[in-house]
Amino acid sequence: MIDIGSNSIRLVIYEGVARSPTMLFNEKMLAGLGKGIVTTGELDPEGVTRAVAEFRRFRALSEQAGAQALHVLATAAAREARNGPDFIHRAEDILGTEIHVLSGRQEAKYSAYGVMSGFHRPDGIVGDLGGGSLELVAVEGQSMGDGITLPLGGLRLREMAGNSVAKGTRIARRELARADWLKEGAGRPFYCVGGTWRNLARLHMLETGYPLEVMHHYELGIEQSADFLKRVAAGVDKMPSIERISKNRRALLPYGAAVLQEIIRSAQPSRIIFSALGVREGYLYSLLSEEERASDPLISAAEELAILRSRSVTHARELADWSGSAFEALGIEETEDEARYRRAACLLADIGWRAHPEYRGTQSLNIIAHGSFIGIDHPGRAFIALANLFRHEGLFNDALSPQMRELATPRYLERARLLGGILRVVYLLTASMPGIIPQLKWKKREDGAIALVVPATHAALMGERPTGRMAHLAKVTGLNLVLEVAGE
Repeated sequence: MIDIGSNSIRLVIYEGVARSPTMLFNEKMLAGLGKGIVTTGELDPEGVTRAVAEFRRFRALSEQAGAQALHVLATAAAREARNGPDFIHRAEDILGTEIHVLSGRQEAKYSAYGVMSGFHRPDGIVGDLGGGSLELVAVEGQSMGDGITLPLGGLRLREMAGNSVAKGTRIARRELARADWLKEGAGRPFYCVGGTWRNLARLHMLETGYPLEVMHHYELGIEQSADFLKRVAAGVDKMPSIERISKNRRALLPYGAAVLQEIIRSAQPSRIIFSALGVREGYLYSLLSEEERASDPLISAAEELAILRSRSVTHARELADWSGSAFEALGIEETEDEARYRRAACLLADIGWRAHPEYRGTQSLNIIAHGSFIGIDHPGRAFIALANLFRHEGLFNDALSPQMRELATPRYLERARLLGGILRVVYLLTASMPGIIPQLKWKKREDGAIALVVPATHAALMGERPTGRMAHLAKVTGLNLVLEVAGE
């Protein structure tokens, strides 16, 4: 897929159209097509020349990768410039396919789809800030509002404001007043889409020493963001971490900060959430069936990784199903998201088995912590990573992964240790192969103990190590837990 934006042009080659799409190749160029469009009404000539040359390479890369279809989208600058149609025709000749020049309404729709694709039941306002325009649309689960397009993209706003951020702020306030429905965002999240806002989030991560450089679902509290956005709007040149941000992006950060400040003032959201998925992923999401759209992207991605890396994906699925009954037997109540995260942790519990035994826990944690998972927040990601670390490294080493511990809430840390303890028992009874887990039953005994009952046909699986690990689990839970054979 090629996305022709007002500032950047990006080629992304996906493994396929899926609920949790995987990138095989990703490359961009900052062409700046929308530079000067307010003054001239045309695409930037130098940007056009550079883009046309790059299209030949992008097509060659797509063919080299064996792409079965090439989808090309174009947004604000291409649809509004006088020379936009000529540019699109030239690009179509080079790329050998039709280019979908999106209307403002379509751009808002695909931005909303991108957030629906990347978050589990999103509920708030989506804002997609590009180089030429800002799309705003309300989302609730799988439903969306009509949306609006405003001329507040970074390149356009800087030109309209004559390089004055203060004037840009006034323009943003005036334009946002046209979206009087923004007040519906009060007390709900605001989802930030687009490269400028993602780089704002990256800068904040660097400023605060955030322990995980994963952009998707990075969150900012409203009070937390106020001083940061004010400082960025005043200028980024002297900010300590600005050298880690691309030079081509820096000049637009103050305008992105100014627009976000005005959105916060108008909408009064509960928090700011950054999305790594936008129009491109939203377009892919639109190609899925209704059934595929309704599936959970986190579970889909975890199952796919289990298929690729586990000794038995059937064992992983059995464990994911059975672990719910284990939590219930131990009196552990779960929210919907906690249950989802538990299932994902079980599906991923064997992905590190090929590593050296001393590094299985670390490798599993790194894959989960830094993987391109969607449909999960950062504390939930820490929970899944820690559960798998405890599964391999033991339950009582408090020096393990301070970064993930910092991200996890106390509740998630406790549950990660508990789930890790359950996994440590079960894997010693199954040899990581399917068939046994569905036969393991929990029983409340008359003496008050809670027993994990192994079928008599598999009594030989009992021994010192599983019994010892059950004792460790008992210590974590504070419950009287035992292993026993059915009928004994």
